[in-house]
Amino acid sequence: MAWPDRLLAGSPYPLGATWDGLGTNFAVFSAHATKVELCIFDPSGRREIARFQLPECTDEVWHGYMPNARAGLIYGYRAYGPYEPQHGHRFNHHKLLLDPYAKRIAGELRPSDALYGYRVNSPRADLSFDRRDSAPGMLKAVVTDDSFNWADDRPPNVPWSDTVIYETHVRGLSMLRHDLRPNERGTFAAVGNPHFIEHIKRLGVTAVELMPINAFVQDRTLLQKGLRNYWGYNTVGFFAPEPRYLSDNTLDEMRIAVRRLHAAGIELILDVVYNHTAEGSELGPTLSFRGLDNASYYRLVADNPRHCVNDTGTGNTVNLSTPRVLQMVMDSLRYWVTSFHVDGFRFDLGVTLGREAHGFDPNSGFFDAIRQDPVLSRVKLISEPWDIGPGGYQLGNHPPGFAEWNDRFRDGIRRYWRGDEGQRSDFAARLAGSADLFDKRARRPWASINFAASHDGFTLADTVSYAERHNEANGEDNNDGHADNHSANWGAEGPTDDPAILDTRRRLQRALLATVFLAQGTPMVLGGDEFGRTQKGNNNAYCQDNEISWVDWKQAEGEDGRNLTRFAARIADIRRRHAVLRAPRFMHGQDELVDGIRDIAWFDVSGELVSNDSWNNPKEQRLVLRLAGRNGDGAVSILTAFFNATGEPQLFRLPPPGRPARLLVDSSEPDAPERYLSSDDLMIGPRSVVLTLSSLKDRPQGRQS
Repeated sequence: MAWPDRLLAGSPYPLGATWDGLGTNFAVFSAHATKVELCIFDPSGRREIARFQLPECTDEVWHGYMPNARAGLIYGYRAYGPYEPQHGHRFNHHKLLLDPYAKRIAGELRPSDALYGYRVNSPRADLSFDRRDSAPGMLKAVVTDDSFNWADDRPPNVPWSDTVIYETHVRGLSMLRHDLRPNERGTFAAVGNPHFIEHIKRLGVTAVELMPINAFVQDRTLLQKGLRNYWGYNTVGFFAPEPRYLSDNTLDEMRIAVRRLHAAGIELILDVVYNHTAEGSELGPTLSFRGLDNASYYRLVADNPRHCVNDTGTGNTVNLSTPRVLQMVMDSLRYWVTSFHVDGFRFDLGVTLGREAHGFDPNSGFFDAIRQDPVLSRVKLISEPWDIGPGGYQLGNHPPGFAEWNDRFRDGIRRYWRGDEGQRSDFAARLAGSADLFDKRARRPWASINFAASHDGFTLADTVSYAERHNEANGEDNNDGHADNHSANWGAEGPTDDPAILDTRRRLQRALLATVFLAQGTPMVLGGDEFGRTQKGNNNAYCQDNEISWVDWKQAEGEDGRNLTRFAARIADIRRRHAVLRAPRFMHGQDELVDGIRDIAWFDVSGELVSNDSWNNPKEQRLVLRLAGRNGDGAVSILTAFFNATGEPQLFRLPPPGRPARLLVDSSEPDAPERYLSSDDLMIGPRSVVLTLSSLKDRPQGRQS
């Protein structure tokens, strides 16, 4: 195209590059820049072919309009202003900057010293100034056309109480899927693959939660070790998918995957990282936000703004107290919902997003903005309720409308099934939806995201196979990752052929899965746990973009894998069929449905209510939970769950109303069919869960022979 002599004024809204069919409007925020230039590159992205000054600045937004500029144009910015690190300013126009609103990214970041605003290894450190052009090794933005024919696509709108989450990774999910074309492995094409959708449908999954799919960059230190950033918690583009996850290099591939999931009634939840960026600490590279307005985009130490506040442990903290930065996050979230029909978000280090100057605040600007937003308030919102800053553990303290990852559930059920003493009362609280944490401000049981394993830590199989972490491959002398995983190896560290140890591990995997699905709250399964996926004891595989992290689908085809998958599907189906396992409100044993039958009650093996002395018995590792709920026909359904965490079979007695009771599942005999009990006494196998069903019309009928 023939380039104009100068840009037209354009508009400060919307931010980013917006193609209108006749040209493209460019708008970027910077409160402290003195000039901003738009740089245009050839189709390869290697050569800068034109440069224009953005002619206008309105309300701290620099903007200009280029007639005839079409979708596909490759561009970047250069920002002029003071380079005064001691005052928080780090402008360096020699550094090409990625548009914070870039919707597609071209090229790969080539790590070099030229990406830094200062002279690396200079005696003056970041107070020095680097004049090398970073454009040759820098990512560039691409003007996009977001039109797409969604036809009759509709959000599944699965109620929270019916939600079952499957956490997985776009790349790791399919890199070992040999039934896919090589270029489709590790991409959204595999997420929308019918075989994957069929698999998770069988498990009763209603939502796929993907680890970060936003464009991210590789850590220079990892590359030097021969490793890669696999997890993706190193975001550089809040509006752009990671290019490697698109097999055909088009954004529509992700949209098609969403359409296919929706057609199957499955929602898509994105794990998003707005708490920090890939630029790291003040000693990190200048890629986008730092060069556009370091003092606005990042929280800086109040009495020494040369340094970033590091509440995230990654070197920097995004400053959501700046209105334009908060707007960027809200615009990003709305973009994923409106342009990609995403159904929800899981916020990495959600506490950081709720920080104000005085610390974490459930009524912070971020929470207020998202809760009143007519688009975002209607999707599923999940927070990781901690960071490493002051007062950083805030489980249960998020505002209504948010669910939270419940690590106390994970740790508590692991300790209980490991046989730790004094765990029974905490185990009971977790089964009841963690009301001690969440029953306030009219929140519901679904606010507790219950899981036995997640991407961060041991897999389910490794939890019962390793007593210690084995992160040697990470190159940090096995010092990274959690040291205490509440795990056990049951006699051998890692793989073994011992049949007794293998039997114990199988029992515990089934017991842990059953606990997740029988507890009040929202169950979440880590992808591959349903068939025993292992990371070989690595509990911090963030840098393992290889077979350690990738899902091995051959394992799913083995006998053990098929058996565990079948059990997971069975226990998920039981949860789906029985509403009492998905109670709309917290149960406290105060609601008597019929004489003597309350909504929730706890019993000892004798069939008697648990006494205070029994609750305080640290050695007791057996427990009975009875749940009751009224059906639509007026009958009362009674589900009774028997938990035996000991290593020996134990005799339990049915609590009232006794028989007739139907045994729905016995985790020690996972394939045994449902049957009516012939006795009030049940022999529960070691480390096993049994679930029974009874029904009452009006009054309990007493025990029947």
